[in-house]
Amino acid sequence: MKEIVLDGFLTGPIKFACDSWVHSKFDNPDLRVFFSNKSYLPSETPEGLKRLREDELITLRGNGQGERKAFERIYDYDVYNDLGNPDKDPDLKRPVLGGKEYPYPRRCRTGRPRCATDPLSEQPSDEVYVPRDESFSEVKLVTFSANTLQSGLHALVPFLRTSVIDKNLGFPLFSAIDDLFNEGFNLPPQQQMDFKTILPRLVKLVQDARNDILRFETPATMDKDRFFWFRDEEFGRQTIAGLNPCCIQLVTEWPLKSKLDPNVYGPAESAITTDIVEKQIRGFTTVEDAIKQKKLFVLDYYDFFLPLVEEVRKLEGTTLYGSRTLFFLNEDGTLRSLAIELARPPIGEKPFWRQVYTPSWHSTEVWLWRLAKSHVLAHDAGYHQLVTHWLRTHCCTEPYIIATNRQLSAMHPIYRLLLPHFRYTMEINALAREALINADGIIESSFTPKQLSILVSSIAYDKHWQFDLQALPNDLIHRGLAEKDPNAPHGLKLAIEDYPYANDGLVLWDAIKSWVTDYVNHYYSDDSRTVVSDEELQAWWEEIRTVGHGDKKDEPWWPNLKTNEDLVEIVTTIVWITSGHHAAVNFGQYTYAGYFPNRPAIARSNMPTEDPSDQELELFYDKPEVTLLKCFPSQIQAMTVMTVLDILSSHSPDEEYLGQTIEPAWEEEPMVKAAFEKFQGRLMELEGIVDERNADKNLRNRNGAGILPYELLKPTSEPGVTGKGVPYSISI
Repeated sequence: MKEIVLDGFLTGPIKFACDSWVHSKFDNPDLRVFFSNKSYLPSETPEGLKRLREDELITLRGNGQGERKAFERIYDYDVYNDLGNPDKDPDLKRPVLGGKEYPYPRRCRTGRPRCATDPLSEQPSDEVYVPRDESFSEVKLVTFSANTLQSGLHALVPFLRTSVIDKNLGFPLFSAIDDLFNEGFNLPPQQQMDFKTILPRLVKLVQDARNDILRFETPATMDKDRFFWFRDEEFGRQTIAGLNPCCIQLVTEWPLKSKLDPNVYGPAESAITTDIVEKQIRGFTTVEDAIKQKKLFVLDYYDFFLPLVEEVRKLEGTTLYGSRTLFFLNEDGTLRSLAIELARPPIGEKPFWRQVYTPSWHSTEVWLWRLAKSHVLAHDAGYHQLVTHWLRTHCCTEPYIIATNRQLSAMHPIYRLLLPHFRYTMEINALAREALINADGIIESSFTPKQLSILVSSIAYDKHWQFDLQALPNDLIHRGLAEKDPNAPHGLKLAIEDYPYANDGLVLWDAIKSWVTDYVNHYYSDDSRTVVSDEELQAWWEEIRTVGHGDKKDEPWWPNLKTNEDLVEIVTTIVWITSGHHAAVNFGQYTYAGYFPNRPAIARSNMPTEDPSDQELELFYDKPEVTLLKCFPSQIQAMTVMTVLDILSSHSPDEEYLGQTIEPAWEEEPMVKAAFEKFQGRLMELEGIVDERNADKNLRNRNGAGILPYELLKPTSEPGVTGKGVPYSISI
C-alpha cells in the first residue's frame, strides 16, 4: 500500500503515506491503522487519536513470545545467537554475541527454535524474519542491488567454491591476477542459474565459448594507474582518502607504548626508535619537533590484534601480527611512510618476536617492506570490514531502528525524520547474518581473523565504541586529527589540511546538522521542557541506551536528552552514520579492493624473517615476488571477495540519495518543506565543492598523475559501481 488520498474536503485532499505491506485478514486479522501525514508530538495528539496512537505502538512491540511469522510487524530485541550452525557441524558453533562475556548491540528477535546440540544457539534458516515493512519493496526486489546480492551470496559464491579444485591454490604470477580482468575465469556448465542476467557486470557471454566467463571490471584505481598499489605515496594517501580513512591517529607521545601486560605480550615500548625515524626524515626535523608540529601519525593495530595472534595462528591458511605503521606529514600535505613494526607475542616455546621494516634503496629491504605492507593492509582490510563498516554502521544502527518503531509513533516528527534513514537496513543485515558474517561465511573464509572474525567486532565494540564518537567532529578530535577553533571552517582546525574524508565529510555533517536543527526547532519550542516532557522521545532514547545497546548502558559518555541541542546532536549523529559514514566506507570497496594486492583481505604466510627456514629464505632471495604472491589470498578467496565487493559497491537504479526526494509528511508542512529545500541546496553546493577540490592541483591527496579523485561523499551518483553517491540509508 503506497498511499491513500481522501478527497472532498474544503481544505483539500488528506493524504496518508502508507508505504506498507498489507496482508490478508486470514493471515493477520488485526485491523490496520494508518495516520495522516500531519505530525504530532504526543502532548499535541488530537483526543480521538490518542488511544489509536498508543495501541499501535503496543502492537508493534509484541509480547516477546513465539516464532515470528513473515507477515508480522513486530519489533523486538535479541542477541546474536544465529551466526553458527552446530547441528550441521560442531565446528560451526559460534559464541553468543551480546552479554557480559561478548558485549554487542542487539538484533531483531525472530523467535526461531534453538539448536538441538546447543540450546544457546538459534537454528539458522533460509528465510530470516524481519518486520514486514522492513522488507524490500517490490521495486527494490526486482532491481540490481537486492537481487544481485542474494544471487551472488547464495548462488555464484557457492558455485565458485565448487569450481576451484584446490581452495589453497594461490596466483603463480601477477599476470594471472591481471587475467581476472582481461581473460576472466571459466565458469563450468551449470543448469539452474543464468549468472549473466543477474550479475551483468561480472559474467560475460563469450560467443565462441559454451561456458560463461567470470570477468571482473577493471577498478577505477587500476584503470588510472596499474601500479597504483605498489607506490608508498598511495599507501599513505589511502589512510586519509581511501576505503578506511577513520583509523589514522596523531602521535602525541614518544616513544610509542603498548598498554598490554608486558609479562604476557612482551616489552611495552615500541621497537620504532628515534634513530630509525630520524634516518627517514633526516633534513626535515627531529622526532621531538615533528610531534610538537603535529607531523607524526600512526595506524595502530598493535594492542588490538596482538592478543589474538596465538589463536588466529592455530587456524589453517592465515597468520596475524600486532602492527604499527608510522607516517610523516610532508610540507605538501602528503603522508610519507616511515616504518612498520610487526610483533608476535610469546607462543609456547617460541619467544616474543618483533621487527621494524622501513622503505629502502636495497632490494632485500625493499621486498621485506612490501611484504610488511601487505600484512598491515590485511589488518586494515579486516578492521575496516568488521568494525568501521559492519559494526559502526549496519550493526549499531539496528537497535536505533527497533527502538524507533517500538517507542515513537508513526505520527511522531522524529520518527518521520529518521524513517528514510532506516529503509531496508534490517533486511540487508538479516542477509549479512545468513551469508557474510555467519560461520564459514564470506568473512570467515576470506579475511585474516577467519573463525575469530566476528569476535573482532565484539572486542572493538567493547573497547572502542562510543555513541558520542560516532559524530564526525568528535571522532576527528578524539583521534587528534582536529581541534576546536572557532575561526576555522566548521569550527575545527584539521591536523592534515588536505584530508579528503574529513574535508568533504564536515561539509556534509554541517548540512545535515543544519537541516536537523531547523526540523527539530519547528516541532519543539525553545523551552527545553518540551523535549524532557515528550514521553515517547524519552522512552526511545532510554531504550536505545539500556536495551538496544544494553551492554553499554552504564557508560558515562551517553549524551543526555534534555534540550533541543541534545536532540539535534543525537539525531545528526544517527543520520550521519546511516548516510555519510556508510557511503564513505562502503561504495569505494570495489574501487580500492577490487584489485586485491592493494588491500588483500588475508595474509596467509609469515614474514620470511620470522623463524625462517632455509627453504623459505632461499625462495625469498631467489624469487621475492613468489613469496609475496604466497602471502596474498588464494584464488578462490580473491574471486569470492571481489565478487561480493563489486555487488556491495553498486548503486541500484532506484537508489534513494540523501536529500533527493522529500518525504510526504515533510512536504505538507511549509516550514519543514522550506528547510528541506535549503538542505537540498547545500547538497548541490557540496557537489560543486567536491569537483572544485578534485580539480585543485595544490590538493595532492586528491589530485595528481594517476590519482583517483575523492568522490565518495559526493551526494548523487549514476547506477552501478561509481565510487560516489550518498544514499539516505544503509540499503546494501
